[in-house]
Amino acid sequence: MSDPLIKRAREGSSDAFSRLVADHQQAVRAFVRRLCAVPDDADDLAQEAFVTAWTNLHKLREGVAFKTFVCGIAYRKALNDRKRFNRSGARDTEWSGLQDQSRSSTVDARLTVHAALQTLPIDQRAAISLCVAADYSHAEAADILGLPLGTIKSHILKGRARLNALLGVPDDQ
Repeated sequence: MSDPLIKRAREGSSDAFSRLVADHQQAVRAFVRRLCAVPDDADDLAQEAFVTAWTNLHKLREGVAFKTFVCGIAYRKALNDRKRFNRSGARDTEWSGLQDQSRSSTVDARLTVHAALQTLPIDQRAAISLCVAADYSHAEAADILGLPLGTIKSHILKGRARLNALLGVPDDQ
């Protein structure tokens, strides 16, 4: 392993791992905040991702950046959180007999980017968050999300088109 911090962390150094966390926690938290159904859950999910990374550090492949490794874990945790949130919402809706208001046919012209992002499927939101907001390459996003490169490109294209439509931005294509 070329990164001495990773090597020391794999050998059991909690100080080395703490340094890895300190170096990457802001980027991981920012990524998770864009994915969470409830933004307040982002810090907890990011922390869970780092704990999982610590216990699975032996699975980090040569040539894969630590930040990429942790973002991939965080993505999977956010997917699970989204499923839990959707199940809970479905139960609440069924219980109260209310109709789901999330599919409103009109979108306010002042819709915030964050609110617009929340309307995208989580895989599109993740691709947009990584490549547009966090400046990852398409290939890096494919590694993090465990998706083919073509799928990432498709998610970004469709996600941007949807965001442009929601935000009233003319399509330049």
